[in-house]
Amino acid sequence: MPELPDLDILADALHVGLVGRAVVGVDVTQPLVMRATSAELRALEGQRLDSVRRTGKFLVFQLDRDRVVINPMLTGRLGMASPGAKAFGSTACVMTLGARSGAPADSAAWTSDATWLPADQASVEMRYRDATRMGKVYVVPEGVERVIAGWGDRGPDADDPALDLEAWRERIRRHRGELKNLLKEQSFVAGIGNGYADEILWEARLAPLRKRSSLAADEVDALYAAVRMVLPWAIEELRARVPPRFEVEVRDFLRVHRKGGEPCPRCGTTISEISPGGFVTSWCRTCQR
Repeated sequence: MPELPDLDILADALHVGLVGRAVVGVDVTQPLVMRATSAELRALEGQRLDSVRRTGKFLVFQLDRDRVVINPMLTGRLGMASPGAKAFGSTACVMTLGARSGAPADSAAWTSDATWLPADQASVEMRYRDATRMGKVYVVPEGVERVIAGWGDRGPDADDPALDLEAWRERIRRHRGELKNLLKEQSFVAGIGNGYADEILWEARLAPLRKRSSLAADEVDALYAAVRMVLPWAIEELRARVPPRFEVEVRDFLRVHRKGGEPCPRCGTTISEISPGGFVTSWCRTCQR
């Protein structure tokens, strides 16, 4: 499941690689993922891409007039490729963009002089693939109100500078239930999913099945500190590990998620793992209480 760190580096890469280019065409091979009329798709042609940004678990592509909003959900992945290059498996739609005069001035520093950048004078395809077709691509024409599932009830991004410790304490008081479910709840904070919830809870030394109401004040603060440590750490790891295969998920560096049966990297206890509802939860029964 793409989460905040995955989408953060993807937004940076697509921004530096695609901004300044005009849409040449859109090819939809899996209509189930698309939320747009044929006329709205045709209207994208000729519009120049102004920015790519992440908000929560969404990617927002701002064009001259219209927006394209992508929610990859469980299995959606995006990447860039040259026209005619071997297709990604389970490709759902392709947006082709033309040449440009140069990379945007506000590109992320880590993308500077990257060897994986498409040439400015060449066309490039932004490809969205989705093996289960659960993700959605929304075209939002200027002046049109389009319902985007999950958009309106988002909390602040988990890495939002405005989400300081006092704001965190206030927000967490309003929520009940188990800690892992709380971290995954986008109305609480946006961007955290199944994998990084495990990592955050391991860092905070808190068990995933504990109730929020059982937390002491220092444990609430420890959970906040873990969020603020794990997400930037993961982003830095992914910047080094992912390019140029942005369409492939990288999780091998995580400490506990999907590491059931292996020793805890902190205390050596065998990591426990369960899969309620098909979603893996991994944790250390010794370190996490």
